[in-house]
Amino acid sequence: MSTPWKPDPIRRVVTGHKGDIANAMIDSPAPTVRANRDGSGSTLIWCTDSMPCDMAAGDNFEDMGKRILGTYPPVNGARFIVMQIDPGAPGAMHRTETIDLIVVIEGEIDMDMDDSSVKLKAGETMVQRGTNHSWVNRSDKPCKIAIVLLDAKPLGIGHAVARGGIAGDAVKK
Repeated sequence: MSTPWKPDPIRRVVTGHKGDIANAMIDSPAPTVRANRDGSGSTLIWCTDSMPCDMAAGDNFEDMGKRILGTYPPVNGARFIVMQIDPGAPGAMHRTETIDLIVVIEGEIDMDMDDSSVKLKAGETMVQRGTNHSWVNRSDKPCKIAIVLLDAKPLGIGHAVARGGIAGDAVKK
């Protein structure tokens, strides 16, 4: 039996205040890791469940990187992940009712859409606005991308990934 696939650990530093003094409150590997399919997975860095989001001072705050989320961010919130996609990992065509802010950290990745494809390389960015897409790594090296998903108003076209189950519903760990 093979070992379950997991992305590389991601160091996560979360800042805050003790009184009125700025500090690093958390400095450890991000705890919420999920394998999506063979050869790809994501690490939740942080999420928010409202806008404007809560960032109260003090030691008594929820570690929003420990939430268990589905594909969507919490309703009216955001989801910040780092995704690792290995070469040859099968892509899955999908669409979410989100605006996704994407930065390629290392490697290269193709985003296939209905009738076109865009290649992104390390340091390049994309704003993905609710389009049908699939991430495909056609290179010979792993690719890491940072993605912030922002909850958005439904487009009313096509078939978006459903918000059923835990998708879009934040669950405390």
